[in-house]
Amino acid sequence: MSNTTTHSADNALLDKLQWRYATKKMNPAKVVPQDKVDRIVEAARLAPTSSGLQPFEVFVVTDAAVRERIKPIAWNQGQITDGSHLLVFAAWDDYTAERINAMFDYTNEVRGFKNEGWENYRNMLLSTYPQRGAEVNHQHAARQAYIGMSASIIAAAFEEVDSTPMEGFDPAALDEILGLRAKGLRSVAILPLGYRADEGDWLVNLKKVRRPTEQFVTTV
Repeated sequence: MSNTTTHSADNALLDKLQWRYATKKMNPAKVVPQDKVDRIVEAARLAPTSSGLQPFEVFVVTDAAVRERIKPIAWNQGQITDGSHLLVFAAWDDYTAERINAMFDYTNEVRGFKNEGWENYRNMLLSTYPQRGAEVNHQHAARQAYIGMSASIIAAAFEEVDSTPMEGFDPAALDEILGLRAKGLRSVAILPLGYRADEGDWLVNLKKVRRPTEQFVTTV
C-alpha cells in the first residue's frame, strides 16, 4: 500500500467531517436508505452517557404530515420537510429511583452477575440524583442527549448523509405533537437527515471555518 493510500485511509473519517456542513437546503426527492438511517440511530444508542443511564430516547419521524406540523414551530426551516427523516432527541424529564434502578437491573441482567462496587454506585446515585430536583436532572439528561446527537452527526457524515442539528424550535409544542410529556420526556434537539440540494443552499460552497488548532487545543 502506498503512503498516499495509507494517509487517505488514516484520515477517512476526518475527510467526511470536513465534507459535512449544516445543510441549509435538502433535496426532497432523495430519500436516505433505511440501512443508513439505522446505523445513524445506532450510533446514538452506542454513545457514552453519564453513569451509563442513557437518559434520552430518539424518535425517528418519517410521516410527512407530522413533519409538516413540526415545521411551523421550528422557524419554518425547510430541512424538516425536505429531508426524508427527522430525528428528535428527547431527554428524561427527571431522574427517578425507578429509572435508575431499571438501568442498573438491566446491566446486571445483561452481564449476568452483580458487582459490589456497582451496587454501591447505584445506591450513591439513588441517594443524590432524585433529590436534586426535576429541572436540574432534566438539564443533566439533556447534555447526555447531545452526546448521542453528536454521535449521529458523525455517523451521518461517515454515511455521506447530510444533517442539520437544530435547537431552533418550540420544545413545548414539539412535546405536544409527539406526546412526549406523557412518556416522561422533553425534546432537546432535532436532526433532519437528507441529501443536499444541487442549488439553492447559500452555505454549500463556502469554506468551512473553524478556529486554527493552535487557538483551539492546549497541551499541558
